[in-house]
Amino acid sequence: MALAAVACAGLYGQGPLRLQVDATDAPRRLFHVRMNIPAKPGPLTLLYPEWIPGEHAPTGPVVNLAGLKITSGDRPVAWRRDDVNMYAFHLDVPDGATALDVAFDFISPPDEQGFSSGSSATSRLAVINWNQLTLYPQGAQPDDLQVQASLRLPDSWTFGTALPLRPNTGAEIDFEPVSLTTLIDSPLAAGLWYNRVGLGTDLGAPHFLDIVGDSARAIEMGPDAIAAYKRLVAETGALFGARHYRDYHFLLTLSDHVAHFGLEHHESSDDRVGERTLIDDAPRKMSATLLSHEFVHSWNGKYRRPAGLASGEHDGGYDFPMKGDLLWVYEGLTEYLGEILAPRSGLETPQEFLDSLAMTAAAMDAEKGRTWRPLADTAVDAQVLYEAGNDYENYRRSVDFYPEGTLIWLEADVQIRQLSKGAKSLDDFCRAFFGGSGGVPAMKTYTFDDVAAALNAVQPYDWAGFLRSRLDSTAEHAPLGGITGGGWRLIYNAIPSGMWTAAAEDHKLTDLSYSLGFKVKDDGAIVDVIMGGPAQKAGVAPSTQLIAVDNRQFTPAVLRAAVEATAAASKTLDLLVKNGEYYEVRRIEYAGGEKFPSLVRDPAASDLLSQIIAPAAKK
Repeated sequence: MALAAVACAGLYGQGPLRLQVDATDAPRRLFHVRMNIPAKPGPLTLLYPEWIPGEHAPTGPVVNLAGLKITSGDRPVAWRRDDVNMYAFHLDVPDGATALDVAFDFISPPDEQGFSSGSSATSRLAVINWNQLTLYPQGAQPDDLQVQASLRLPDSWTFGTALPLRPNTGAEIDFEPVSLTTLIDSPLAAGLWYNRVGLGTDLGAPHFLDIVGDSARAIEMGPDAIAAYKRLVAETGALFGARHYRDYHFLLTLSDHVAHFGLEHHESSDDRVGERTLIDDAPRKMSATLLSHEFVHSWNGKYRRPAGLASGEHDGGYDFPMKGDLLWVYEGLTEYLGEILAPRSGLETPQEFLDSLAMTAAAMDAEKGRTWRPLADTAVDAQVLYEAGNDYENYRRSVDFYPEGTLIWLEADVQIRQLSKGAKSLDDFCRAFFGGSGGVPAMKTYTFDDVAAALNAVQPYDWAGFLRSRLDSTAEHAPLGGITGGGWRLIYNAIPSGMWTAAAEDHKLTDLSYSLGFKVKDDGAIVDVIMGGPAQKAGVAPSTQLIAVDNRQFTPAVLRAAVEATAAASKTLDLLVKNGEYYEVRRIEYAGGEKFPSLVRDPAASDLLSQIIAPAAKK
């Protein structure tokens, strides 16, 4: 037995923890938990997981733990919550006891905001994240703590998970004993309507799409989409050259009543989108890179991980704070790779990629917050920024290490191609840094110096200086060198791209960031105002309600027509805005019409962007 395992056993007792989850009340948003925890007499502290891997923040929903009761045999054991750490429960194990029985319920919230702590169950489906259903002894190493889990689901529900199964014949589903790390890293999606799509075996690993939805129609996936996801598997094989998992499951949930996000795991991903995403064009376009992004995290984030984000599950428990200073690699590089893998795989067309890149570049270039807050600070402050509102987001900045990370890594890719005269690319860095022997899950940390050194091994250059100058900059404009060096230019014109139109439809939003300088929902809610833009100068504020435009009741069409009319000549627009209990008229002087970002070819430079998104896998 490893020394860590010996220490762990001496701390709380012998044998695996036993975890029984009864999810038959999942349609009513209740999960019933029973645990048997080996214990020795004396003081013991049980912890509820706080810092959740992939969420980079203390988002463990302990507030939704209810009905906690602890017993030893037939004797109740009193517990006391720590008065500083709300995730810790103190108790005394009675003399003669060898184990504790722990029971509690978890309340799945109805709130659709947030990550896995948001809504995760409807009357027809549920996504189970084991961290929400587990207590563990303080001081135990999650890598060494073995858990034997079982699960009951509502009648006729089927499930998908990467968690290894034991042979099952009854109503209770038994899983193989695994470490607490593996358990928490292996969510499960279940529902009345379930569809498993095989994506083939590549580099020795089988791949699956496990789809659950709120209707039978929602989970149907057409042959073109299936073919694209099969190509995604092949393209990641070509990019990384190794797979650090036994098999991989995309857990795709299609519902309008769960939180919408993607969350990475080593052998799976928890991907949640609207019910009609596989049916309607706009949501399909908006989610085209979701699964490719989360898939890349199996290499960048799970196999290779910033040292500051590995201090919890692999070094002391889920109560250890995470440090996000390298999220511009963990998330930023993953965002870039997920975006170029989409056109390589056929999940996006090349034009859709270019349109999306134009939207990213324009949004980062127009941010006023970049003049006071460097990108590096958005990574350090991620645990706070994830929970920030939309109001004045342009001034505050948000988790910009995602979109601006795309721009930085695109520029690095272009730089490598130019310096090597086309002989090398960022693909070579990915294969060297994230490749290896593969086969089973493993984790290897990295630092800033490791990243710079690996880039330098591919193509000699001052990569540390290149990265720091962009991460620490408070310049007015975004780093667009990857676009210009890649043979394209960012422009603004009066014609929205197909991706812009899809975003407006899917988000129910009219975005006038580059004209009047604000964003308004279809119901009139002004969600953000660009600092220094015409609307902000006229006194328009976010979190107010747009009622009328030039004395006519607001609709998105009325507003856009009024802006379009300014293309011919300067015009005064009167906006009637409801601010709390008061109505205000805000007069905006504006000329220039509608403005939407787009990329156009620069014939004086080589078209490296088209080379970057060209398929790499052999057909």
